[in-house]
Amino acid sequence: MSRSTPDARPILVVGDANVDLVLRGDVVPRFGQAEQLLDRADLVLGGSASIVASGTARLGAPTALMARVGDDAFGRFALDALRGNGVDVAGVAATATAATGVSVILSAPEDRAILTAPGAIPLLAADDVISGLEAWRGAPGILHVASYFLQPSLAVELPSVLAAARAAGWTTSLDTNWDPSENWHGVERALPHLDLLLPNRNELQAIARSLGDTGERDEDLARRISHRGPRVVVKDGARGGWSVRADEARESAPGLTVQVVDTTGAGDSFDAGYLAALAHGVELERDRLRWATTAGSMSTGRPGGTAGQADLAELRAAVAS
Repeated sequence: MSRSTPDARPILVVGDANVDLVLRGDVVPRFGQAEQLLDRADLVLGGSASIVASGTARLGAPTALMARVGDDAFGRFALDALRGNGVDVAGVAATATAATGVSVILSAPEDRAILTAPGAIPLLAADDVISGLEAWRGAPGILHVASYFLQPSLAVELPSVLAAARAAGWTTSLDTNWDPSENWHGVERALPHLDLLLPNRNELQAIARSLGDTGERDEDLARRISHRGPRVVVKDGARGGWSVRADEARESAPGLTVQVVDTTGAGDSFDAGYLAALAHGVELERDRLRWATTAGSMSTGRPGGTAGQADLAELRAAVAS
């Protein structure tokens, strides 16, 4: 069911579609064939790109996703969930050559660990994205790429994808998410072609280290990255979020005080709030950040990445209050 509003810019999200098995309770494993009892287990839609796409669609921006899933039960589960959230899934192809990606999330109140089997996620290629952009029939909107390090083939060619998108009039955005190998190679090549980079604080510091920047305040690190191209919009956990662009003044917004059930996908919902604000023409950066921090905070009230996401009316009411 479409929730989009006619005056919003379209958003094309590129990245991962998978399922998350979210476990809560006594989630620290004890080997030696020990059996542990959990408080709760939920099978939910996962993948940074899928959570972002669901969030922007709920917030009234016409949203399409490009991704790869397996031709299996988990793939059908993910597609049904995306459609139910109002996402156009014409660009999500099911393949018989790999299974749908799966993440097991060990969720504690203040932290989490993630175990991921990528499955079909890395099969999305740069040519697929460029073909999708060339076939686009509407006005150019916002191109957001997620989970950079889970898609090595796409990552290698991402600078050319972003350059092509910008040449066609798209606003370009990237959330790398965490690098499982922790080497962070390649991000520097994408920076000149980005309008937005959306890391959390740990990712910001890791990207800065990969560029040779260390031992400085987070804001200084973000400014040095921004001089390479993008506005840097930083997710700062319960403290909210902030952003800088080159030598402009820092803008910030606090998070909401909420009863946290599950932080899975909160950063992706932050991204969705920011991108939706941009799509709806919110002009002031501090107001875009308020959309982002509000969306991220509200998403933590229910298990999984999408069940707690706000719709447009709920978010606007929360921002206004």
